[in-house]
Amino acid sequence: MTILCVRFQLPPMYEAALPQLLGLLEEFTPVVEALPPDGALADLGGAERYFGRDAVELASVIRVRALAHFGVDCAIGAGPGPMLARIALRAARPGLTCAVPEDAVAEFLADRPVAVLPGVGAATARTLCEYGLDTLGRVAAAPLSTLQRLVGAKAGRELHEKANGIDRGRVVPNAVSRSLATDRPFERDELDPERHRRALLSAAEEIGARLRAVDKVCRTLTLTVRYADRSATTRSRTLAEPTAHSAALAKAVYGMYDALGLQRARVRAIALRAEGLTPAEQASHQLTFDPADERIRRIEEVADRARAKFGPRAVMPGRLAA
Repeated sequence: MTILCVRFQLPPMYEAALPQLLGLLEEFTPVVEALPPDGALADLGGAERYFGRDAVELASVIRVRALAHFGVDCAIGAGPGPMLARIALRAARPGLTCAVPEDAVAEFLADRPVAVLPGVGAATARTLCEYGLDTLGRVAAAPLSTLQRLVGAKAGRELHEKANGIDRGRVVPNAVSRSLATDRPFERDELDPERHRRALLSAAEEIGARLRAVDKVCRTLTLTVRYADRSATTRSRTLAEPTAHSAALAKAVYGMYDALGLQRARVRAIALRAEGLTPAEQASHQLTFDPADERIRRIEEVADRARAKFGPRAVMPGRLAA
């Protein structure tokens, strides 16, 4: 087994600390792929030969160094490929490494729910479960033609390969994150539109702060509203210009929410995703000569410095984009 999937126990909105932790992994191998906000993939094929240790032993050294140098614990999954390492990570806990032996992949996957496979969403998992294909072992044993009839030719072939432990993925060094996401679940199904809007504002401010922490801007926002009956509505909007400005993000999110025309909808959770991320230095900003807008941007800079020094709760939600 040569691939590690590492999840560092970082507080929310602390992606800015991830590059240092990636540097720790790069002491063992140059083949490291960032998985913001708090994870990474590392190919230890060459490291195992160089250090004369297997992946589990190297994972223990990585964990100790992360604790010693940064005070950060981590959970680690290890497997013959990126997909298997990601699945193993689900079974790992901070301080522990879950390893998938190369000669026991089928046994490891057999009893796991089909939803653990990357690329299998809720709708696909529901379709498979309706036909009794609720575990990877059952999917692996199903005829390829059956899977293709259920989910399509290409998706069925990929599903059959993954369920049988065929991992064609690879670790891509220095891959740039293309999206950031956050959820706002409610304690109970929420009817009040004002509470919905507060959750939207809080999510937009978090996304904005996280983008600014890693010097990125986003081109597209995707809003998902989940309801009490487990259904969901998703809307996407391309922004007029790439931005990490919380006020602009909040305005776009409010527009998408208002366009849904919800009337006494029982909302269970709200999710927001920023997509099409690019370096902030490559983005252009249309000058508005609006003193209020410039004042809010300066307040954002101060708030970001406060978060970096005192933690993510240093600024109360709703204070920046109101």
